[in-house]
Amino acid sequence: MPDSVDLRLLCQGDKDAWDGFVRRYAGLIVSAVRAVAREQADAEDLVQEVFLRLCKDGFRLMRSYDPTRAGLSTWLTIVARSTARDVLRRRQLPSTPIDAVPEALLAVTPKTIERLKYPDSLLSPRQKLVLSLIYDRELEVAEIATALGVDPQTVRSTHHKAMLKLRSYFAQDERQGASGDDRTRNRLNN
Repeated sequence: MPDSVDLRLLCQGDKDAWDGFVRRYAGLIVSAVRAVAREQADAEDLVQEVFLRLCKDGFRLMRSYDPTRAGLSTWLTIVARSTARDVLRRRQLPSTPIDAVPEALLAVTPKTIERLKYPDSLLSPRQKLVLSLIYDRELEVAEIATALGVDPQTVRSTHHKAMLKLRSYFAQDERQGASGDDRTRNRLNN
């Protein structure tokens, strides 16, 4: 049998075209699904899922077939295997409804924020403000620029220069030989 079918008629919902399509390609789809399915019972359900997927939403998937990229048999094999894998993967996911999960398991514990300690004169007031707005208040660069009445590039530049100063300061401290634990104790201020 030729590897073609009138997809135009099929996608218009023509029953004869659909019946011919099923007769022609059912064996191919069953074979592709069996390669993925663990049990025969799974295979039967998965074949039905493949056919449902093909005609779902007004044959949307069938309309996406591009004969210049692959033959119809190749494309259907890929669709069948992908659909089978997707269905099997969904079945493996835990299906506990969120309402059944105790609220204590969903609670988020507040995080203790530790602050770096550095000399007050290291950063300019504007650099401190920009860092505070970015990291403490979690504002976007555009929001900070609007609030300060400056160009967003100025905010990015200020942030970059502040980070360079901080990196240099902490790298210098490291070169002076403080151990990691001592540095951490010296730099963190609860």
